[in-house]
Amino acid sequence: MEAKEFNNIIYDKDDRTGIVLVTINRPEIKNALSILVLMELHRAADLFDNDDTAQAMIITGANAADNNDPTREAFSSGGYFNPAELDSLDEETKAEFDLTDIAQKRLCLKLWQINKPIIAAINGLAIGGGFTVPLACADLIYVSEHAWVKLPFISLGIIPELASSYLLPRILGFQRAKEILFFGETLDAQKLLDLGLINKILPHSELIAYSKKIVAKLVPPQGASLAVGLTKQALHGPLIEAVTRALDAENEGLNKVFASADFWEALAARKEKREPVFKGT
Repeated sequence: MEAKEFNNIIYDKDDRTGIVLVTINRPEIKNALSILVLMELHRAADLFDNDDTAQAMIITGANAADNNDPTREAFSSGGYFNPAELDSLDEETKAEFDLTDIAQKRLCLKLWQINKPIIAAINGLAIGGGFTVPLACADLIYVSEHAWVKLPFISLGIIPELASSYLLPRILGFQRAKEILFFGETLDAQKLLDLGLINKILPHSELIAYSKKIVAKLVPPQGASLAVGLTKQALHGPLIEAVTRALDAENEGLNKVFASADFWEALAARKEKREPVFKGT
């Protein structure tokens, strides 16, 4: 697949530096992770991984053309499923999807095993998968001063994905990870930094420029990319089996909860703008 063939993301490679900027480009749905967005992110990862001239990747979110308020930007509002989107695809494209892979094992493991540096530049809100994608797949995470994160899985009657059930306790410790996952509190940029979930907070207007400046230090001529890649292998390699098991467990759980009464009650409550009444079934 060539960069010009993407419709839901923008794949922009700087031929001079080899830095690829991948922008989730669905601002009308706050850059939600639809089936097509997830498919194109996987294709972008594959294109990047197999292009010897592509040195590093930065992932960010598009801003709506009519939005001039940086506090209302979105990196990604998380998972989004529209059956009409799936129905519109040809059979060959449909064959790429495994609808039981709700935890996004295929995408997560693909990005996890890329040896080139990957940076997430979170420019605004990041909800659910909008944060667990960077958490699982980015080597460094930089955020706008206006960014915030929410992991509302349990309030929706579902469970975490993208191996976040494994990664969050390793970063935060079990008690804090459980608290965040159980209650889905909103985490502003400073809280994310205090918890060690991100690397740095940037003035909004400097986020992308800073990310490009930093990642340039990891690739030639400034950075020893072979050493960077081998370091990633050494860090990620011993954990791949555990990450894979976590993704399998998440998929098993997600396929159960998506058929549960609590999940459908959560959807109904959100639509009706009321508090859900869960039954534990």
